[in-house]
Amino acid sequence: MDKPTYNTAIVRSFVNWSVIWGLVAVLVGVIVSFQMINPDLNLPPFLTFGRLRPLHTNAGIYGWGVGTIFAMFLYMVQRLCKRPLWSDKLARFQLWFFNATIIASAVTLLLGYTTSKEYHEMEWPIDVMVVILWVAFAVNIVMTIAKRREEQMYISLWYMLASIVGVAILYLVNSAAVPVSLFKSYSAYAGTNDANVHWWFGHNAVAMALTAPPLAMFYYFLPKSTGVPIFSHRLSIISFWSLIFMYLWTGAHHLLWTPVPDWIQTLAMAFSVMLIAPSWGSVFNGYLSMNGQ
Repeated sequence: MDKPTYNTAIVRSFVNWSVIWGLVAVLVGVIVSFQMINPDLNLPPFLTFGRLRPLHTNAGIYGWGVGTIFAMFLYMVQRLCKRPLWSDKLARFQLWFFNATIIASAVTLLLGYTTSKEYHEMEWPIDVMVVILWVAFAVNIVMTIAKRREEQMYISLWYMLASIVGVAILYLVNSAAVPVSLFKSYSAYAGTNDANVHWWFGHNAVAMALTAPPLAMFYYFLPKSTGVPIFSHRLSIISFWSLIFMYLWTGAHHLLWTPVPDWIQTLAMAFSVMLIAPSWGSVFNGYLSMNGQ
């Protein structure tokens, strides 16, 4: 079989733009940190702490963090499937639409348009852009996997697919809202239901956007960089399913001693403790892989 030609240019572009947005996030973070000790550095209406703080958070998580994940997924999927990306044009569209979405988010936040939901501050037009972006990303990854030349699906692909599906469900449910104008909407949920849905999203966004992708990278790059096979593929599968099952129940630990029902708080605390299983499962797998090396 001829060795496939992989698209590394799009990966490099995503890495470069992620670094740029990471630098923006750090710069804004430094500014807001000085604003906390010197209120005179607040320059109303656009450069106040209340508007810069969510810009700092979102540029860091979505511009730098998710941008890097896009790069790594596009890099890994080609090699794990032993074929080029399903669509180079779709990947290029994803890159520029990603940057457009980040810029639109930054501008609207500075203008004061916000849902006030942490990690989900952007208003409904930005939500629409995020959905388009994620669908383009998901289609390219899923179709590349579907057309793969490697029969077996390595554990990294499991984590990648879980991330794609998980983020889609979380984002769509939490973004349900009733628009009242171009940049104003009200949540479809009310009271404690709104809080519970939001932190189901907030905590599991950490699971599906900031935990599953790094684990996909861990299982790919540790063997590739060391030449040592993973100690136990079975242990990696156990860790995967325990993570997927347990993480989804923990969001309400952000809402302890609130009007959220006690049984929900207790459930969240119990499953938070149980997360030791997937955490230690992958840690042991990594250390035992390197045993004696």
